[in-house]
Amino acid sequence: MQKKAISVDGSKLYGPYTPGVKAGGVIWLSGQIDVDNGDDVRSQTAGALAKIDALLEAAGVNREAVCFAQVLLDDINDFAAMNEVYGAWVENMKIKPARAAFEAGALPAGAKVEIVVQAIESNNE
Repeated sequence: MQKKAISVDGSKLYGPYTPGVKAGGVIWLSGQIDVDNGDDVRSQTAGALAKIDALLEAAGVNREAVCFAQVLLDDINDFAAMNEVYGAWVENMKIKPARAAFEAGALPAGAKVEIVVQAIESNNE
């Protein structure tokens, strides 16, 4: 099985990793943060989801391909605010992804939220 790297020009990396990897029809995206989009969880969630959209597009799919999302919060008390933005992002999806959300303090670069997704290249059931 051959792995293919997925990236978007100009993306800021916070360590030695690839923004996304595609292999065998599965797409794994590294956790996305966006501390440059604002200081609050709503704007950082919107920024992280925009980065995910761009990486999915670079992989040749859209958000409908997402099967699982993992949301890491610096403070679980930000759950409702994050969920409001995330809910709008998945609102029109035919099948919303499975999801886990939990507090994981000390996120990279002082981020308030980090979002990880896994997707499939095609849905030929």
